[in-house]
Amino acid sequence: MSSRIRLKTVVIAALFGALSACASQPQDAAARGEVFDPYENANRGIHKFNLGVDRFLFRPASKGYVKIVPDPMVTSFNNFAENLSMPGQAVDYLLQGNLKQSGNALLQFLVNSTVGGFGLSRPADELNLPPVDTDFGETLHVWGFGEGAYVELPLYGPSTTRDAVGVVVNLFTNPIDFAPTRPAENLGLYAEVVRRMGDRGRYSDTVDSILYESADSYAQSRLIYLQNRRFELARDDEDAYLDLYSDPYADFDADPATDAYLDPYEDPYEDPYAE
Repeated sequence: MSSRIRLKTVVIAALFGALSACASQPQDAAARGEVFDPYENANRGIHKFNLGVDRFLFRPASKGYVKIVPDPMVTSFNNFAENLSMPGQAVDYLLQGNLKQSGNALLQFLVNSTVGGFGLSRPADELNLPPVDTDFGETLHVWGFGEGAYVELPLYGPSTTRDAVGVVVNLFTNPIDFAPTRPAENLGLYAEVVRRMGDRGRYSDTVDSILYESADSYAQSRLIYLQNRRFELARDDEDAYLDLYSDPYADFDADPATDAYLDPYEDPYEDPYAE
């Protein structure tokens, strides 16, 4: 066993050990739409660091990228990055016991990698296959691990204890990483950075409004992440998913006392009764 593989094994084992922290969260906190953020002080420090990196590096680089590179090429690079993630997603679906979606992910990877020119285009879309979108964080959710505490990761952004473990594990478990021949080391990681640059540049106004125009960008980012992530994972619970869709105004962040629903872009410190 090489030193690199041994290192990966140690890291993954350590991260699984960190999942024990998820047990400290009240199990129904996520279902009630509550925020479990015991590390807020540390998270805010990391958020401040991430804001500085975004303001002086990632934001200008991303805006320059989408300005210089033609939009069809940005889309092609995004497709390439997504296609590289398909084998890893197939593994996650397999671990979730979803054989159909696992096969679907592999089929899309095969079609897009061949007919689609290494994934730069998506001819598999013409097959009308179900969309593929999962990760190891969702696998842990299917296995019954709780959401855990909210955390903000350096350079990555909002996450939870469970999803942070998923992020790191996915870096090590994509079958492409173990292929005997690869054009570049950590190709998937580089492709994902380029994809994120494309998204950051394309949706710059929306991201800027959250990070730089809200009264508390940390609270806003936390709210939006948890709201969206919980909604995504509700797909695993068919009854909850159907209930959510049965009412178009249903939302995880309803206030049971006032029957009001939270706007993710609303200033969390604004008095709603102020004139």
